[in-house]
Amino acid sequence: MKIVVCVKQVPDTSEVRIDQKTGTMIREGVKSIINPDDLSGLEAALSIKDQNHAEVIALSMGPMQADSAMRECLAMGVDRAILVSDRVFAGADTWATSLLLSKAIAQINPDLIICGRQAIDGDTAQVGPQIAEHLSLPSVAYVGDITLENENNLVVKRTFENGYQLIRVKTPCLLTVLSEMNSPRYMRVGGIFSAFNDGLVEVWDNSNLNLQPEELGLKGSPTKVKKSYTKGVKTAGKVFDVEPKEAAKVIIEKLKESYIL
Repeated sequence: MKIVVCVKQVPDTSEVRIDQKTGTMIREGVKSIINPDDLSGLEAALSIKDQNHAEVIALSMGPMQADSAMRECLAMGVDRAILVSDRVFAGADTWATSLLLSKAIAQINPDLIICGRQAIDGDTAQVGPQIAEHLSLPSVAYVGDITLENENNLVVKRTFENGYQLIRVKTPCLLTVLSEMNSPRYMRVGGIFSAFNDGLVEVWDNSNLNLQPEELGLKGSPTKVKKSYTKGVKTAGKVFDVEPKEAAKVIIEKLKESYIL
């Protein structure tokens, strides 16, 4: 079985600052990490590998600094790490990103594609499902557990706030997973030595994908970000220690004040 895990290197959002004049994120001096949902995807793929001798390939799009994230994936136990990097990819939105990744995945021809539910720097949850659409593959989102039924079928647990679904899906397919589904393993000492000394990260540019200029970067991105900003500070709430009937009246009054009722 061949598994591709899409991985993104993101700024640690606990340290992100916003330029008040331009409204853009200040990335200089901010620590970069592997997106948490993607780490869970890596662990899910490696767990399948442990039990079924699968080949696991980590795939990322980004600048060359993402090489370090790819080497972390190698140290965790993936078999190949591919970084898709080219200056002409800069400024890509989710549509352009998913198109590019789908072209790379088509060349690998995997049985299973695993993506994190969403990236903490964008929170769109769009890239995974868009990849599936580009490749005309079935997809399941919000996956909390994966069971390999046989070489052609998976049973996945799709998790909701108030319950879950068990879904049988045929391979090849794409799954987007939740960070809560597992605890990612640590990098192995031997794996770190190998990945950072002689482990090779494959770098693909547009010559490998043959996409047209109008499909790439800002030109290929229908979405334009006007401004980014931090969430405003909420005022402290007020606690009402009253009986249920009185509480109902308070709630109704507050809803009326907000013009909800």
